[in-house]
Amino acid sequence: MVKNVPISVISQEENKENSGSVEFQVVNFTNKIRRLTSHLKLHKKDYLSQRGLRKILGKRQRLLAYLSKKNKVRYKELIEKLDIRERH
Repeated sequence: MVKNVPISVISQEENKENSGSVEFQVVNFTNKIRRLTSHLKLHKKDYLSQRGLRKILGKRQRLLAYLSKKNKVRYKELIEKLDIRERH
C-alpha cells in the first residue's frame, strides 16, 4: 500500500454522518501525519512542523487507546484499513 496517498474511501463514507466519530478523527489525523511526513523528508530542519507532527501523533495515539478500550473489533478493523502499527 502506498503510504502518501490520502485515505479518501473511508473518510468519504463517514463524512456525511459520523464526522465526530473516533474512526473519522483517526483517519483525518493519519492523512495529516502522512502529509507532514512527506513534507519533512524534503525540509529536514522544519522544527515547527516536527512539533506539529508529534502533537498529531499523540492525539491519534490517545484516540486509538480509547477505541481499543471501548471496542477491540472496531480498533482492529481500523488498524488494518489504515495499515498502521498497533500500539504497545
